Amino acid sequence: MLRTTDRTREPAPALPVLPAGTDPLLQLQYETRPADSPGAIRCVGHSRELALGGIPVMCSACRARRDWLLINHSRNVWIRCRCGNQWLEPEISRADFDALIGGSHGTTYPSAEAGLAALGFDGVFVGIYLE
Repeated sequence: MLRTTDRTREPAPALPVLPAGTDPLLQLQYETRPADSPGAIRCVGHSRELALGGIPVMCSACRARRDWLLINHSRNVWIRCRCGNQWLEPEISRADFDALIGGSHGTTYPSAEAGLAALGFDGVFVGIYLE
């Protein structure tokens, strides 16, 4: 038997931006919340050397030590080299990425591949540092 009810749905309250070291459950909710829209992928360039835990990041394919693209999707952050090599970096959290991006400005691309090509991280500039 089908039942119909008139229930009004209230929108979920927006979660506040949390500083590091707060309740782990609230931090997890913040990190899994979509940034702009479902499936949003955000990128930020990092032209200098990057050290995680005091150890410099180096590309395993071409041995580059700087000029990275940091890619955020959901709570994961990947590092991509100009040679096209990309890896998941668990040492960088979404909160770290948000601190690097510093605002809601940027360019929107029709696809992730189009963005990588426009930014020069599709493998065309392998072995080249752009300044």
